[in-house]
Amino acid sequence: MKGIRQLAEHLQISTGTVSRALNGKSDVNAETRRRVLAAAEDLGYVPNQAGRSLRQGASKTIGLVLNHGSSVGAGNENFFPLVIAGLQNVLSRHGLDLVLLLCPREENYDAFLRRMVARRLVDAMIITATRVKDPRFAFLTTAGMPFVSLGRSDSALPGNNWVDLDFEGIAERAVLRLFERGHRRIAIAAPASDVNLGKLFLEGYRAGLAKCGLQEEPDYIFYEQALEEGGYRVGEKLLASKKRPTAIVLNAELMSVGLYRRLGEAGLVPGRDLAVIAERESPVGRFLLPRLTCFRLDLDALGRMLAEMLLSNLPAFAEGYQDVPRNRIWPLELVEGESDPPLAAPD
Repeated sequence: MKGIRQLAEHLQISTGTVSRALNGKSDVNAETRRRVLAAAEDLGYVPNQAGRSLRQGASKTIGLVLNHGSSVGAGNENFFPLVIAGLQNVLSRHGLDLVLLLCPREENYDAFLRRMVARRLVDAMIITATRVKDPRFAFLTTAGMPFVSLGRSDSALPGNNWVDLDFEGIAERAVLRLFERGHRRIAIAAPASDVNLGKLFLEGYRAGLAKCGLQEEPDYIFYEQALEEGGYRVGEKLLASKKRPTAIVLNAELMSVGLYRRLGEAGLVPGRDLAVIAERESPVGRFLLPRLTCFRLDLDALGRMLAEMLLSNLPAFAEGYQDVPRNRIWPLELVEGESDPPLAAPD
């Protein structure tokens, strides 16, 4: 495949003339245009879409920014693919393509975003994995790059659009459910990072404790990575507790795999010896014994909402999306499993 420079060298004319001929400019005579188009076909010319986008100001492409903490693989196998399906459902109706912008593990998230914006590969962005203090909101606003975020942040500006899961709500509901089932020593596993969902999850947990008249116990808050390994380490900490909790709320469903394993090694049975409620339903939780109690959401609808919010910020499409909310906290419904039965002897 040839680019415009190779095409110009083959025809022995300037790249500017080739470019104008390919774009149908009137200042190129008919014979030159014919030669350029014929050579382009013969040589398999492929236009540089990035260069065309820089000149024309529109790539017809939306970028979904993911980092190594929001993998489309293990841990989110049923999250981002379904959100992406919803996004594409809406964007494709308007002739817009969705591309994934994957931040390398070794690169700083903010530096990666600045690099993507400088290259102007896309017309708008969807950012994820928002942090409590997240400079990307101010940067994208100042840069004039339309965007929507999957997640809130203390750094979000009044005009920014975002959709976020109801992390406070599910943590609070989990605590209330456990309290009603006789539990008084209720622990929580929270992210060992600055992701905003961790702050929200803890706020909901504390609100639930307050409604139940329970005191917060610092020793019952376990900060760990939201993966199987993190769940295993939470199990270690639980077993080492002076007064072991009778229930725990996990901020990530994958943690339950490691937690179940560690409890089993100690001769304990999840559900019987420790009640467990996890943040979100996944294929993993459905195949655990006992089946995990967790929360469910419509991921396809979430993706469609993100797309509609983004389109409401793009002048070419905004008129059709005037009624779309600027911000939305997305609800989740409880999925009852067998991992949190009533406490046999309430404490």
